[in-house]
Amino acid sequence: MKAMVLNKLQPVEQGPLTYQDVPVPEPGPGQVQVKVEKCGVCHTDLHTVEGEIVPPALPVIPGHQVVGEVKKLGRGAKLFRVGDRVGMAWLHQACGKCKFCREGLENLCGESRYTGFHADGGYAEYTVVPEDFAYRIPEGFSSRDAAPLLCAGIIGYRALRLSEVRPGQRLGLFGFGASAHVAIQVARHWACEVYVFSRGREHRRLAEKLGAAWTGTAYEEPPEKMDGSIMFAPAGELVLPALRWLEKGGTLALAGIYMNPIPEMEYEPHIFYEKKLRSVTASTRRDGRELLDLAAEIPIRTETELFRLEDANRVLLLLKEGKINGAGVLEVQ
Repeated sequence: MKAMVLNKLQPVEQGPLTYQDVPVPEPGPGQVQVKVEKCGVCHTDLHTVEGEIVPPALPVIPGHQVVGEVKKLGRGAKLFRVGDRVGMAWLHQACGKCKFCREGLENLCGESRYTGFHADGGYAEYTVVPEDFAYRIPEGFSSRDAAPLLCAGIIGYRALRLSEVRPGQRLGLFGFGASAHVAIQVARHWACEVYVFSRGREHRRLAEKLGAAWTGTAYEEPPEKMDGSIMFAPAGELVLPALRWLEKGGTLALAGIYMNPIPEMEYEPHIFYEKKLRSVTASTRRDGRELLDLAAEIPIRTETELFRLEDANRVLLLLKEGKINGAGVLEVQ
């Protein structure tokens, strides 16, 4: 099968992914083999190929926003049938036994494994996944439209919950890429007033189209303070203005898997008045199921740009340069 394979960590400008033939993976016990149709391109993929987060072994096939068709069932697999359309997300597997798994926090499991990082992902014609960690794709979503929901959507939803913003309150979104353009639709469904901070004009225009009450850059003072905010941009320096524009008692959730260093902060303007700063670590299957249910209920509409599988290096470069409006999606089949 054809795949885009990461053999060496290097800047995306140098084309770290190689388009090559590799064996078709066979499903093991409890797994299903998926013929990939579409795979979303995520900032986590960019951080992986450039070595900002380092996979445990190379080569590896990136990609964790996967939508495709079940082609084979491994021994004992019974949740899906051949021909079912399923999705795969970042969380590939967890132990199910540790205290975190028992408490519904499998995203913190010490033995958790991730798609396109520990296990080969969706930048390929076929991949495999434990059936317990695959998702049914709601009716009414094309594979192209569903792909960004599998990470951008899920992590945006978890970040929204951890920001503790309640229906009708003010929400700040810092950075407006794939995750934020899904999160804003959930927030607007909850009747939140959404303020978007982004350096990109096209991104701000999309935010306004999706119902933002105000848009500007992170250093522009908004007309109101935020009850809760989410930082999607991997830029630690933006944490300070995000905290400054936070209401007393508000929470800033940091949604990225990687972030530049956060500068020294001052106590009173940034963190006093019982403001809370917290990270978001991956997501759980519960997050995924709830987000997909919401996506069908609202319904969420994703903005996507479609590319060929062999163009994955160029897509990652466009993502790095902030030149994708919404989400980039690779067309595999």
